[in-house]
Amino acid sequence: MDKLKNEALAYHANGRPGKIEVVPTKPYATQRDLGLAYTPGVASPCLAIKDNKEDVYKYTAKSNLVAVISNGTAVLGLGDIGPEAGKPVMEGKGLLFKIFADIDVFDIEVDASNIDLFVNTVKAIAPTFGGINLEDIKAPECFEIEERLKAELDIPVMHDDQHGTAIISAAGLLNALELAGKKIDNVKIVVNGAGAAAVTCTKLYKSLGAKAENIMMCDSKGVIHTERKNLNKEKLLFARETPLRTLAEAMVGADVFLGLSVAGVLTKEMVQTMAANPIVFALANPDPEIPYEEAKASREDLIFATGRSDYPNQINNVLGFPFIFRGALDVRARCINEEMKIACVHALAKLAKEKVPESVHTAYNASNIVFGREYLIPKPMDPRLITRVAPAVAKAAIDSGVARVLISDWAAYEEELSRRLGSENKLISLIENKAKGNPKRVAFPEASEFNVLRAAHIALKEGMATPVLIGNAEKIRRLIAENDFNFDGIEIIDNRSREKDALRRRYAEMLYQKRQRKGMTLEEAVDKMFDKNYFAAMMVECGDADAAVTGYETRYAEAIRPVVEVIGKKEGISKIFGMHIVITPKGTFFLADTSMGAAPDSDVLVDTTLQAASVVRRFNMKPRIALLSYSNFGSQKEGTPSIVHKAVETLHRDYPDMIVEGEMQLKFALDKELRTKMYGFNRLNGYDVNTLIFPNLSSANIAMEVLKHISGYDTLGPVLVGNRKSMHVMQMGSAVRDILNMIAIAVIDAQAVSGK
Repeated sequence: MDKLKNEALAYHANGRPGKIEVVPTKPYATQRDLGLAYTPGVASPCLAIKDNKEDVYKYTAKSNLVAVISNGTAVLGLGDIGPEAGKPVMEGKGLLFKIFADIDVFDIEVDASNIDLFVNTVKAIAPTFGGINLEDIKAPECFEIEERLKAELDIPVMHDDQHGTAIISAAGLLNALELAGKKIDNVKIVVNGAGAAAVTCTKLYKSLGAKAENIMMCDSKGVIHTERKNLNKEKLLFARETPLRTLAEAMVGADVFLGLSVAGVLTKEMVQTMAANPIVFALANPDPEIPYEEAKASREDLIFATGRSDYPNQINNVLGFPFIFRGALDVRARCINEEMKIACVHALAKLAKEKVPESVHTAYNASNIVFGREYLIPKPMDPRLITRVAPAVAKAAIDSGVARVLISDWAAYEEELSRRLGSENKLISLIENKAKGNPKRVAFPEASEFNVLRAAHIALKEGMATPVLIGNAEKIRRLIAENDFNFDGIEIIDNRSREKDALRRRYAEMLYQKRQRKGMTLEEAVDKMFDKNYFAAMMVECGDADAAVTGYETRYAEAIRPVVEVIGKKEGISKIFGMHIVITPKGTFFLADTSMGAAPDSDVLVDTTLQAASVVRRFNMKPRIALLSYSNFGSQKEGTPSIVHKAVETLHRDYPDMIVEGEMQLKFALDKELRTKMYGFNRLNGYDVNTLIFPNLSSANIAMEVLKHISGYDTLGPVLVGNRKSMHVMQMGSAVRDILNMIAIAVIDAQAVSGK
């Protein structure tokens, strides 16, 4: 736990503190730009908005801006920790809004536990925002705060702690009832917990058809019944005239249990008293009302869900709030009403019954995710959520009369939603999860370096790889002990030790057989085996490891040599080359060759293009390729443009189905509209390019370094392509996160080599 604490603190503190920043969306480089952005040009939109207040959506960020507002009185199970202590959570909520729905957020922490002060503060700042997400405000105050703000403001307001859980659990409940063969209007429901989420869940279930007389609510004192004193108005709504007093008594014959309380209150004996095909949603976090294993062991016909990601059927608010606000903002809804919430419920329930795309299987290391007792609700990484839930919410807003903007072309709207994020925005997560789906044995010849050892430990702990630690065994063991790493059962190999004499000799003889016609003597091969990189390469070559990752303390040119001399290139491939993967807000780009081939001819460019396309497909993406130069489509007849032009001719002739075009300047590759306007004949028309093939190493390497160091975009690589087996070389001094990315790529490469 201390290590997790330190890692979390470092994550939030390193570099720019916190998790979010404000980024300009308009040019600002010149005096003219600044004159338009501020005085005197800014007067024009100001006066336009003065004449028509609705123009604020046209000329400002209001249309895509949500406030995440809290007073820190009920934070994430941490309780009343205050507004400052709650700020990391609010920043995290803002990050989720952005990555899942491309919604900008200002997090606002208000030092106000008084209801009137809080409401008046939010009302005073509301003109800034297109919507307000209330967060982590304790009950019962949260009910009145939300009720008053919804009544007094004309923008969407939602307290996600209440409605998020209600919406997601309701979608899961509808599907669970269908599997159980039951109807919501005649099932007996027991709710344990009477806070904001529990009350709102129960109200929404009633909107979906649950009968009040079939609902029993309990709190820490037992059943909420009419003879109890000092009940608040929310609890009074659910007080029943009943002789039942305890949760155990209420559970007898129940069809559904909804827990939003504390760990351990539900026993397997209680579950065993429920009706046939019981539904238990134990949503206390981090530990549910009954442990997963205990619940599943209690009876075979149980349908079970929790709020945790490590068990099936996670009831996760991120399935709802980003897409609810996305739909509400896009039609400028005056509120988030019951119709919009119910539309979200049905959209989620319906999506869970559809065939799951391969990218979701990959993300969750599963081969057959299908609708059933273990899959009631979509997964958070499902890329279809934004195009299913947001339109459903927007349509409900229009149909219920609270929208100020109408959508007529729904297909175009869904396409716009897809473009907001692209299918590649979660690439790093996909890469890591694909590695976890079939982990491999990875050799680390620089394991005596702390960052490498730490990355290997994380890869082991997260199920990405089984490390083989190569280097000075004494130093490696000391680092393991000092940092409390758990490498139980993991092999540590000191390739220079006497006990490895026989292995070194065997590897040396094999290397000599490979290289004797290329000038290497047996003595030189023996010497090479004292070099940990050559030793690791021979482990991979001999099948003693599936992959190797090196380069942390070795210059790239030296680290790559064992790959070329020991592993070698695939049959039919002209050269091994390097590719970088750059993740940007406009999508993911694959750049080649960024590290190996100085001056390729047209045949090498063809090979590079084909191999690059295979890598892109390996990451579940369709390659759309531009071969770059300083000219466009034959406008220059000599030099590198002619080489690129010839390569494109070959690709068009031999691979007519490949989406590839060139030669072209970078601006035409990246600007789809300009490319179509100027060169309407090109085969990339209608496509956004994701793969860039450069005419030589200098142009590729310079472009990659500019992107990496000036833009601040995430960059993976160089990924070696064309080598027979998986050995990859990282940049010297790589951060742990970058090493982990390289490990995942090496594992995926090894999976491809093994055909799995």
